[in-house]
Amino acid sequence: MQLLKKSNFPKFIVVTGGVLSGLGKGVAAASIGNLLASQYKVVAIKCDGYLNVDPGTMNPIEHGEVFVLDDGGEVDMDFGHYERFLNITTKFEWNITMGKVYREVLEKERRGDYLGKTVQLIPHVTDEIKRRFYDVAKKEKADIVLIEIGGTVGDIENELYLEAVKQLRQELTNDRVLFAHLTYIPIPSGVNEQKSKPTQMSVKEINERGIRPHVIIGRCAEYIEPHLKEKIARFCNVNKEAVISGVDVPSVYAIPLVFKKEGIISSIEKRFKINLKPDTKKWEKLTDQLLSKKGKKKVTVAICGKYTALQDSYASIIESILHCEAHLNCKVDLKWLETTDIFDEQDVQVKMEGVDGIIVPGGFGSRGTEGKIKVIKYARENNIPFLGLCYGLQLAVIEFARHKCNLEEANSTEINPKTPFPVVDILEEQKSITDKGGTMRLGAYTAYITPDSKVNKIYKEKVVSERHRHRYEVNPQFHEVLKKEGLVISGMDKSKTLAEFIELPKHKYFVATQAHPELKSSLLHPAPLFKEFVRSCIK
Repeated sequence: MQLLKKSNFPKFIVVTGGVLSGLGKGVAAASIGNLLASQYKVVAIKCDGYLNVDPGTMNPIEHGEVFVLDDGGEVDMDFGHYERFLNITTKFEWNITMGKVYREVLEKERRGDYLGKTVQLIPHVTDEIKRRFYDVAKKEKADIVLIEIGGTVGDIENELYLEAVKQLRQELTNDRVLFAHLTYIPIPSGVNEQKSKPTQMSVKEINERGIRPHVIIGRCAEYIEPHLKEKIARFCNVNKEAVISGVDVPSVYAIPLVFKKEGIISSIEKRFKINLKPDTKKWEKLTDQLLSKKGKKKVTVAICGKYTALQDSYASIIESILHCEAHLNCKVDLKWLETTDIFDEQDVQVKMEGVDGIIVPGGFGSRGTEGKIKVIKYARENNIPFLGLCYGLQLAVIEFARHKCNLEEANSTEINPKTPFPVVDILEEQKSITDKGGTMRLGAYTAYITPDSKVNKIYKEKVVSERHRHRYEVNPQFHEVLKKEGLVISGMDKSKTLAEFIELPKHKYFVATQAHPELKSSLLHPAPLFKEFVRSCIK
């Protein structure tokens, strides 16, 4: 394996987790990167233990949102944190899954690349993992590479990743690898005292794998008491200053500021022998605006979907709303509406009471679609701000075709393959595809915006690029029928056949897109469609 040259850069920060999953390793890694990104080029790698090649075919209710990248990669939702916190565009090869690794190793074995050797987990699989680390660092010319190991120490599927990063440390100089371990510091009910034993046991477990953390981040409800920091430092063999409170905060956007306050900068400087002066002024200002409760206009937005049992299924939508709150000085209360439970228009009227705006997000399959169509009809007829995303656009077209174009049985062929009016149909190039993974219209696509349309005024651009994830489109055969009744197709693809944006010009705000603009929204740069939607709700 060709190692990186023995120079000062790139440097690697490896983030691991212990005790239990869901502590927020992705946010922790992104927050560390946030403090470095104003001075250095930072890239982020996520290591997932599952055997899926990517999470694209996983149920969102079990796994959370599938985050789609510009290059069409379907990746873990932590990549959303990386992009929003580091102001970067991540890439599919930065997501390493055991499915990818094993597939590559087996392909090499079949080609004879291993020259007849017995192929083993160590060194062949661990070498493949390290090769990917080094390739990303070299290709991106990174100064600092964040490596997040998914799951927790002790998970069998992560053992090879831990072995790989241990070897990474052995192959590079001392000042080029820093291990940060995220753990849990509970306050048991009735005890009213922070307990360090879970942290001690977790660090002991990672030590047994040959890894000694340089920084310990304790996820906790309150800042870690000074005496407990001393105890953790003593038992876990780190400096007291390297024990950082990962305290619960009202918004994840405050976490980089908490880490900075807790002194994580000093630990990074000492390990890497660099001087850090992170520029966090704008971030602090927006976070203060987000968390402030003074003089804010309150609005209620209904998110009408069918994966509402796990709100992480719509993580980027939630984040996009938060970005708007920071910039528009408002508070948006989200009302989660499971559209599978809507049976008639009276249901809609009851459930929409007090709602100032409606979002119909993306999705697949027929479950809950008629409920969504009823919600869209209610928004259109009652002049309630509406934003449709991907499937939300398709269902808005179906609703309009049924109730304004007199095509009563209009539908998508995904829902009803025998509909006489297939106003939404599968893409021609998708009809012969049988595999599910990575075969949709995925990634960033260019749209050409209709001059003087609402979408044109929102973006202030003639050409825009947003990310897609779908197989079905508005059927071009019905474009003229829809336009005749007042639906404006305000953005088209390069071929001028696929509808990328639609709108109703006389409506307060009725806009839908075939794309997922929420995937490119950030605290510093909110998605334009979301920002104008929330502004319309306030009005």
